[in-house]
Amino acid sequence: MHATLPLLEVSDFPAIRRERLETLQVNLGYKCNQTCVHCHVNAGPTRTEEMDRETVHTVLRYLEASGVGVLDITGGAPELNPYFRELVAGARALGAHVIDRCNLTILEEPGQGGLAEFLADQRVEIVASMPCYLQDNVDKQRGKGVYDVSVRALKRLNAIGYGRDGSGLTLNLVYNPLGPALPPPQAALEADYKRVLGERFGIVFNNLFTLANMPIARFGSTLVSRGLFNAYMKLLRESYREGNLGAVMCRTLISVDWQGTV
Repeated sequence: MHATLPLLEVSDFPAIRRERLETLQVNLGYKCNQTCVHCHVNAGPTRTEEMDRETVHTVLRYLEASGVGVLDITGGAPELNPYFRELVAGARALGAHVIDRCNLTILEEPGQGGLAEFLADQRVEIVASMPCYLQDNVDKQRGKGVYDVSVRALKRLNAIGYGRDGSGLTLNLVYNPLGPALPPPQAALEADYKRVLGERFGIVFNNLFTLANMPIARFGSTLVSRGLFNAYMKLLRESYREGNLGAVMCRTLISVDWQGTV
């Protein structure tokens, strides 16, 4: 795999300043039931790295001591960590708002019985990967059959209240491009998602977030192999908009890896 960090260190992107800490983002491990080209931590079924229980409890102690109001849990598929539910319940008991970055297909994995209901009981906000509303695009990026499983998962979440007005159960979807391109305007794409998923499957959700792929790890290495890395960096640099800086999430969070390293 090609290393991209040395290529990123020489970029001339504008410097940004941190803001007040609002969110603790925690990666529970790199094991995942999917292997996605764009994954920035190279997660997959063969990865074994996962946060242990002692570190999970350190996270909870930090939440209590710091008063940080949001716990943003990611992976891999974070739900595969054996202490995922313990962390969620502990954070909610402390009054923290919890976000689960869910790939949807995890709801049908062996050993995940009752996961959707657990998330609902804990009032967890779900940010779910759904890289397109069309089957061909999703299966191309995430694997054959992923689209159908994702649709079933969304229907299941809707059935217990997620994404529905007045339920208090927030379901957001995330779009990212298939390759080295920028996402289309978020508002227009959200309208398309809601129209297509609503008309075809009766699926509802709250918001769509559009993301550009990070030119690092598996995706960055693919760009290097195909001779597209410099062109993609040029596209990102030329698309810079100062008005977007206020929404850059890393300004208001700290990220902790599976070993507890900030």
